[in-house]
Amino acid sequence: MAGTFLQAEWRKLAMVNYQINPDLLAKYLPAKTEIDLWNNTCYVSLVGFMFINTKLKGFKIPFHVNFEEVNLRFYVRYNDNGEWKRGVVFIKEIVPKPALTFVANAVYKENYQTMPMAHSWVKTDNDLTVEYKWKKKNWNSLSVTADTTPVPINKDSEEEFITEHYWGYAKISDNKTSEYQVQHPRWEVYPVKSYAVDVDFANIYGAEFDFLKNEKSVSVFLAEGSAISVMQGRKI
Repeated sequence: MAGTFLQAEWRKLAMVNYQINPDLLAKYLPAKTEIDLWNNTCYVSLVGFMFINTKLKGFKIPFHVNFEEVNLRFYVRYNDNGEWKRGVVFIKEIVPKPALTFVANAVYKENYQTMPMAHSWVKTDNDLTVEYKWKKKNWNSLSVTADTTPVPINKDSEEEFITEHYWGYAKISDNKTSEYQVQHPRWEVYPVKSYAVDVDFANIYGAEFDFLKNEKSVSVFLAEGSAISVMQGRKI
C-alpha cells in the first residue's frame, strides 16, 4: 500500500466548469486512461483553492504551509484490472512558490508553474465571496459569491462528478503514466449566487484554450473542502 506523501487541507474550492471538445484534450491524455464523461459531456474545470496546514512527509516546510493554487483540469478514468478509477489530469497548476513547482513536477510529473498569487475570503451576514488571483504579465482572477451555509452534495449529481475523482494522472510519455491517489471525505458545497472569471486563457494555458474567455460555463460550484492526503505515486 502506498504511503502518504503530503497532508493538508484544501479549502474554499471555486470551480468553474466548461464543456469542451474532447479532441482538444487528446495531446494531454495520459496513456491507458480515457476521457470520463458526465451525461455525455466532456468537462474542463478552472479551479482555485487554498492549501492550509500543509505537511510534506509529516513535516511543515517554513513558508510553504498555507498557499493558493489555481488549476485547469479535465476528467479521466483508468481500468485497473477491472476496477474503474476516476481521476483528474491537470493541464496546468499554478502556485506561488518555486519549491512547490519543483517538487510536484519532479515527483508526480505534473505541469506546475510559479506565479505571483493572492486570495480573499469575505463573509457577511448573507454572502460568502471567495476570490483567487494570479499574475502573468497581468492579473487574472476567479471569484464566486455564494450562500454562507454549505449543503451536502447529492448522489449522482454534477457536483459529485466534479468533486469525487480520487486519482491524479499525468502523462510521462506516450506509453507511461504517473498515478497517485488523493484521499478525502465527501465534501459540501455552498449554493452559488454569482461568479466572475477574468482570465487570459491563451496566455496562461495555450491558444487552444483561448475560446474559454468567451465560453459560458456549464456550472459553477464552491466547495468547502476538507483535510486531504496525497499518497505516494507509481508509474503505469
